[in-house]
Amino acid sequence: MRTAVSVVSAGTERTSMELARMSLLGKARSRPDLVKKIIARLKTDGWSRTLDSVSAKLDTPLRLGYSCSGTVVEVGEGVTGLRPGDRVACAGAGYATHAELNYVPRNLTARIPPSVGFEDASFATLGAIAMQSVRQADVRVGDRVVVLGLGLLGTLVAQILKAAGCQVLGSDPDAHRCALAQQLGADMTVSDGVVDAAASFSLGRGADAVIIAAATTSNLPLEEAAQVARMKGRIVALGLVGLNVPRDAFYRKELDLRLSLSYGPGRYDPAYEEGGHDYPIGYVRWTEQRNMESFLELVAAGKVTPGKLISHRFAIEEALEAYHLLESAREPYLGIVLTYPERAIPTETVSGMSPASVEPTSGVEAGLIGAGSFAKGTLIPELRRLGGVRFVGVCTATGVAADEVKKKHEFAYATTDRNRLLADPAINTVFIATRHDTHARFAGEALAAGKHVFVEKPLCVRPEELDSIAAALAASPGRCLTVGFNRRFSAHTIAIREMFASRTAPMMISYRVNAGYVPKDSWLHDPDVGGGRVVGEACHFIDWCESVTGSVPLTVQAESIASADARLVEEDTFVVTIRYEDGSMATVQYVSLGPAALGKERVEVFADGRAAVLEDYVTTTFHGLKRSPVRTRDKGFSGELSAFLQAIRGGGAPPIPYASLMRTTRVTFAIRESLRRGTVVPVPTVVDSLV
Repeated sequence: MRTAVSVVSAGTERTSMELARMSLLGKARSRPDLVKKIIARLKTDGWSRTLDSVSAKLDTPLRLGYSCSGTVVEVGEGVTGLRPGDRVACAGAGYATHAELNYVPRNLTARIPPSVGFEDASFATLGAIAMQSVRQADVRVGDRVVVLGLGLLGTLVAQILKAAGCQVLGSDPDAHRCALAQQLGADMTVSDGVVDAAASFSLGRGADAVIIAAATTSNLPLEEAAQVARMKGRIVALGLVGLNVPRDAFYRKELDLRLSLSYGPGRYDPAYEEGGHDYPIGYVRWTEQRNMESFLELVAAGKVTPGKLISHRFAIEEALEAYHLLESAREPYLGIVLTYPERAIPTETVSGMSPASVEPTSGVEAGLIGAGSFAKGTLIPELRRLGGVRFVGVCTATGVAADEVKKKHEFAYATTDRNRLLADPAINTVFIATRHDTHARFAGEALAAGKHVFVEKPLCVRPEELDSIAAALAASPGRCLTVGFNRRFSAHTIAIREMFASRTAPMMISYRVNAGYVPKDSWLHDPDVGGGRVVGEACHFIDWCESVTGSVPLTVQAESIASADARLVEEDTFVVTIRYEDGSMATVQYVSLGPAALGKERVEVFADGRAAVLEDYVTTTFHGLKRSPVRTRDKGFSGELSAFLQAIRGGGAPPIPYASLMRTTRVTFAIRESLRRGTVVPVPTVVDSLV
């Protein structure tokens, strides 16, 4: 959608700026939970790689804004009820941002009524937040309600309560805000003495409901709410406020404390917000989208007037002035909006040098598609350490992210159009670090464009995609493809292979992975996006076992836990036995239930009266044969990329044989099938003609 107006959220955006300006120590103090994760990572990854990863996180730009309005330019496949030219209000951090063009999921939009202008409609997100707090208060016509805090949200709450037929008392330390709220419909406002005022306002009975719209870490608003509420009254915490419940006051009145979840039901549910799965109206009457629609209807009826809350307007070119106002508080402000000109929709998505202006050389000329935490924290730093790679173009889903990576890592240009990158003759090698469901498609496109391809694991998430990759490879002679199975290139793995190179008996491998818990609603668990953790992550360990045995996997048999715990994904904790052509056997225990302090990976390998024990790619000890331990932090990233670059420069064999890449992926599909069927599943044969 082409943005017409966006609203600056004073509280949320000022807090974001304050956090961004904190020192590392200040950030650490504000997020002790993350500090613990960093300390745990130091133990396995060491200072250098941990610092790269943390820096990548801290340097990620935050797109400000979450409430705007504008005109639909284009709709995606499957989107119904909207067409180009429709006027819409949009919501969502990272979607309804301060940008001339925004890409917004369908359930985070609402059609604007004909009589409502863009300015009023741009408040729909804040209106939905206010609306949800009123719904949580469960008010009835004639109820007497106290609103503590008359900022932007508090004043909208007061107007919605009046539209619902309630009597409203508002309180705020700012007398000007009190006067404005009363002018816009509140029955009574006070800047001091709210407890006495509420007693009079409620005829001595106490308020039926209290909505706290204040923003303070103080516990005072909650204490005042308990004092002014009636017996069995309802208190709703809308703002970011202290919540140390005064037990005696709540106990004696048997008060009901409720929190208001942002825009309403659906918030923070990726299936609703990003997947487009609406909640049936018979079960969930008011979703976040329907709250937006309801708010806009009140605006159309003239019962809520957000435009009268605007204190400052800035053109998007003057946006920094809006933030200077927030920081300095040089003058009173309430509603701040940014306006956008009706420029032509840009056809160029490239920043920096034009692709056509970058001269190709005979070296490794890299293009990067996807620049998430792994790409910024591991992939790019490792390539820089190795040297000999020129960063030409970077492509991400959003312009902000692409431009940030371009500047920090000195790419020649940034784009949001991967076709521009793939068509660039100056690029001969493409690195793909996007979500799992795009790997096969993007790799195929890059091969078809004549590029060498490095794609992060997994190679694909669907069996049929393997055929398309095989066809792309067959049609791209001289092009090199590899997948990010870094562990087979570790110094530990190489030492283990060397120890058992002359074995005469089958090998037994026990690989335990303390993978850690991933929330059930994570995209990793979506079979169509992440492929699940069997396909999306266990492929690492399947590949390792084949690389060490040097044999072809024949069958798999897998079992997972059985649990009634709704938080768990059963396939996240499984054990699989893999049998190989030479009689070897490997068991992989993949566990999501363990503590992080245990360490992630432990491997034991046995054959010919010898054994090797690998601990977290930090230490490997050998038994039954005199051999010095390997003590180094090495998960194989450097070796993997070095082998890939060498294959490109020398035109030799790919770092991982193509048949092996295919087999590893087919084994993960077979494991998934075995878990579902509860039987031994043969691994489909992979023809070696691609090697």
